[in-house]
Amino acid sequence: MRIPRIFQDSTLSIGATVNLQEDAANHVGRVLRMLPEQEICLFNGQGGQYQATIIESGKKQVIVRIDSFNDHSVESPLTIHLGQVISRGDKMEFTIQKSVELGVNVITPLWSSRCGVKLHGDRLDKKLEQWQKIAISACEQCGRNTVPLVRPVMSLENWLAEPTDELKLTLHPRAAYSVGTLPTPANGVRLVIGPEGGLSDDEIALTEQYHFQEMLLGPRVLRTETAALTAITALQCRFGDLS
Repeated sequence: MRIPRIFQDSTLSIGATVNLQEDAANHVGRVLRMLPEQEICLFNGQGGQYQATIIESGKKQVIVRIDSFNDHSVESPLTIHLGQVISRGDKMEFTIQKSVELGVNVITPLWSSRCGVKLHGDRLDKKLEQWQKIAISACEQCGRNTVPLVRPVMSLENWLAEPTDELKLTLHPRAAYSVGTLPTPANGVRLVIGPEGGLSDDEIALTEQYHFQEMLLGPRVLRTETAALTAITALQCRFGDLS
């Protein structure tokens, strides 16, 4: 059986005995029904991973002993900050999950004029918490030991205006640049993806005002979730670690 990878948001050290947090304990004890003496792999987002042995496993509590540390990393040399206008239904969850698998480092959910999602107060807070858990789960699955941050929701304009040395990119079917002709990003990439209805003319003008370069992916119009993942994949192939 494949050794499960579990995120544990706490200090970890060799020889320590650790009581797994509620979500992790539920997954190991209830879902996987793992028993004492079985092995799991822990990571806390601070780099590397820890091999551990279960010493107590119940429905409400799982205790493990940390046996060793492996300074393992599958992080891409290309850092990507994705600014994704919030999409409807499970499309946003899908985009977050797959973009983490593809190596994105930071995700900022955005409001725009054509965003069809209405979230406020507690609903928004719970949604942000859910999105961060999806990012953690994607790391558990794909082998990443550094968890991308899902930032609080911002307006598109405020995000575009943030000072940065990243290569700033947006998609356009008549853009001058293709991925193959982009300059090499010395400080990573900041990529904006619009909603289902696309960015408005005013918002496209804002991307130009804040010096975002238009990038061409091909002649076809892509759905928002397809556009994000296609752009990330193309960038990773060109500048990162996909081949």
